[in-house]
Amino acid sequence: MKPFFVYLLRCGDDSFYCGHTDDLEARLRQHEEGDVGYTATRKPLALAWQGEFETREGAIEFEQRVKGWSRAKKEALVAGDWVAISRLARPRAPSVRPEPVEGFAGTEGKASTSSARTVLGSVGPEPIPSSVRPELVEGFVGTKTEASTSSARTGDGVVEGPKH
Repeated sequence: MKPFFVYLLRCGDDSFYCGHTDDLEARLRQHEEGDVGYTATRKPLALAWQGEFETREGAIEFEQRVKGWSRAKKEALVAGDWVAISRLARPRAPSVRPEPVEGFAGTEGKASTSSARTVLGSVGPEPIPSSVRPELVEGFVGTKTEASTSSARTGDGVVEGPKH
């Protein structure tokens, strides 16, 4: 079976380009000839790192992961410094183990921790994937639409809380 590659190019402007292919030689030629938009204007190009994968899915998954990495983490990849890559990894939300739930089906009337985890799941928000880059929506802040001003005037959609 033909291998799949993930590669990292160092561009002339000192930026990185990350991609995947099943024919590395042909793909590098495309970059050099200017057939790839990002690298077409950032010459000269140098192959900084490459990795071989057994499946296309594995290559795509790793490529997407690397694209979300910081510059320092990409530099560590180029240097082959996996200790630095681990150190530079974003910390994930701590895993919180819920306490057993009283009366939950378990042995001797007590909930087993494993069954409580299965039902309750993890506590707290899910970590944001590294590939997600939240951005403001253009025109959102400080912009009032006709619908929002009419709702504010008429009180449509306003739910009152409990009165004390």
